[in-house]
Amino acid sequence: MTGKSSLPLSLAVGLAAIFAGGLASVARADLIVTDDQLSVIPSDVARPTAGMTMQKVEQKFGAPAERHDAVGTPPITRWDYQNFSVFFEHDRVIHAVVTSAVAG
Repeated sequence: MTGKSSLPLSLAVGLAAIFAGGLASVARADLIVTDDQLSVIPSDVARPTAGMTMQKVEQKFGAPAERHDAVGTPPITRWDYQNFSVFFEHDRVIHAVVTSAVAG
C-alpha cells in the first residue's frame, strides 16, 4: 500500500470521526420512567458528570433540595435538585438523571 492511496482513506476516517463526535454532542437524551412507562426525552439540563466529588457538585450546583441517607454496600447516596437527582458511590458521582418534572 502506498502513502498516496491511504491518504483519502485516512481523510475519510478522520472526517467520519469528527462528524460522529459532532452528532454525539448535539444528541443528548435521558430515559425517564413514569408510572411504569419508559420514555426517551431530549435533555439539555446541566447536571454533574461521573467522577465528580460531592464537594465539587455542591460548589457547582449549590446545596441540594434533599439529601437522602446512604444505603447498601458500597454506600449509595442520592441528592435531589430541582431538575435532576445525583447518585454517589461513597463521595463520587456515578449517575445524574433528569427528573420527570422537566421531562417533555
